[in-house]
This record gives sequence, C-alpha cells and structure tokens, in this order.
Amino acid sequence: MSEEMNVERGYENWLDEVDSGSPPDLITAVLDELYASGPSPQETAQAQERLRQAMASVRQEQIYYDVLPRSPIGPVYIALSARGVVAIDFSDGKEAFLSWIRKRTGVYPVRSPERMAEATHQVQDYLAGKRAAFDLPIDMRFLTNFQRTVLRAVMKVPRGEVITYGALARVIGRPKAARAVGRALGSNPIPIIIPCHRVLASDGSLGGYSGRGGVRTKAELLRLEGVTL
Repeated sequence: MSEEMNVERGYENWLDEVDSGSPPDLITAVLDELYASGPSPQETAQAQERLRQAMASVRQEQIYYDVLPRSPIGPVYIALSARGVVAIDFSDGKEAFLSWIRKRTGVYPVRSPERMAEATHQVQDYLAGKRAAFDLPIDMRFLTNFQRTVLRAVMKVPRGEVITYGALARVIGRPKAARAVGRALGSNPIPIIIPCHRVLASDGSLGGYSGRGGVRTKAELLRLEGVTL
C-alpha cells in the first residue's frame, strides 16, 4: 500500500473516531470550535491562550468526588471543583469516571465525602423524590461555547415539562441545528442537574439517552418529575 493511501486511511479512521459520539476532551473541544468558524491567525492565538489559561487555572486547584453507591438508577459518581459541579456519571463505573475527569480537566480527582456532602445529599434527595430543584453551582469551563449555550437553555425547561430538540434549537436561535443540539445534550457532563432528559424527539418519542439504562432511565427520570409518557 502506498504512503498516500496510508495517510488517507489514517485520516478516515480519525474521522470515524470523531463521529463515534464520545464526548471530546478539552483540547479537542476547543479545536473543534475553533476550526468550525474558520479562524484567523489572531483568533487562533486567542483560543490557544484561553486554553492555556483554563488548563493552568484548574491545575492550581483540586477536584473532589464521591459516589452514591445505591440509587434508583444505580451508583452515581459526582465530581466538584472549587467553582461547582464538574461531572455526574452513572454509566461506566469508577475508573472510567476518574479517567474522564482527568482527561477533561488535567486533574485526577481525590475522593472526599466531607467536601462532597452537600452535592451528594441533593442528588440523593432528588432521585428519592424528596427534592424538586438543585441549589448547586456548576462549572462549565471545559465545554465549548455552543455546549454551554445548549445546556443553559435546557436548564430553563421547568420540572414536569419537556421540549423537543428542534424547539430547543429555535430557543437558542439556531433553528437548523437540532442534530447539533442533540449531540451537545448527548455529551452533557452533568446530567440530572442539567436536565437533558427533558428533551424529546420531534415525534414525542424519548429519543436517546447516554446514561446507564438508556431511554429506560430517561423515562424513569421523567416519571419522577411527574411527566406522563
């Protein structure tokens, strides 16, 4: 096989990985956003500087985590920075969760039930039907501008109500971006607190859900909030 064909095949494999649906790491997310807009040299330099600042700031702090070992949706892992909740995960277990945090932030979390007590308590109460809303800060430093826009919009959908991907795209002023909205929700790093489960397909079906149990868990969270399916 020629060198040119090897390069082409390697590029195709890279594209397959990009389209695989896994959430981007911090560097990839910044570069994706940068190249999507066709950057000028000045914009490239500014984006690189923002990335360096974000990485440097988080390395100067610690990220803590804890786990709810039992809940209606199984074990739930929660991570917290000095600025707020960084991640919630109930998909792949402890090691995958810690590896994801380190890849995204550059910091390996330290377990601290004491520092995590309020966050774990609120999530536990929510899943037990004892809490209707969260009172926790959220750290979105490690997301693209588009992801932040989508996730902030979905946080405004009230408990007990739902919205479609297309309607949410119109809310953020991007009416043709329903699929991109779906991808942003699919890589939501803070599910439950950021209620991506409240977004449905255009035909009213559940659509997708990346957490453990898939759409069954999505349906359970909606029922917990009083949504009749």
